[in-house]
Amino acid sequence: MSIALRPWTPADAEALQRAWQTAPDLATQFGSTGLTSPAAARAYIDESLLFEERARNWAIVEDGVAIGNVAATAIELRHETAWISYWLAPAARGRGYANGAVLAVSDWAFRHGLHRLELGHRVNNPASCRVATASGFRAEGVEREKLRYGAERFDVERHARLRSDPAPASSLSLPLSMA
Repeated sequence: MSIALRPWTPADAEALQRAWQTAPDLATQFGSTGLTSPAAARAYIDESLLFEERARNWAIVEDGVAIGNVAATAIELRHETAWISYWLAPAARGRGYANGAVLAVSDWAFRHGLHRLELGHRVNNPASCRVATASGFRAEGVEREKLRYGAERFDVERHARLRSDPAPASSLSLPLSMA
């Protein structure tokens, strides 16, 4: 089994659509975008899963098939900060892939001059919290009713990791490609 990180390509559209169809809990990751066709998924890749100076989205790829995303976005060079996010298709969860991906992207960010990485998760998402803490991100507090999905509001727990924080151990080392 081969796991790697690489930028998204239009060829990943069917895998992205499949992930969206099999995971109702990912609806919040995609906003109001309905990935009901490969064309819609390709458009989402082109418009939202960017790989540029201020936003880097890597597909988490298992044996050549995209199964998730890990990103460093809102990359801000003056203050040396970025926002980290991640998601996995249901069949890929529980295998340490999200943790390995977050560690790989964090290492990349710190090697490229960033000092502070932040992330947040809904407080009703303990799996995301486990990924954050296993990846060395310390909880910093709860932002009350920060997110709204439909009529419901959610508290968000914010985490951060500094370049000076000790790197956590990981049993999964994921190669990260820039092309």
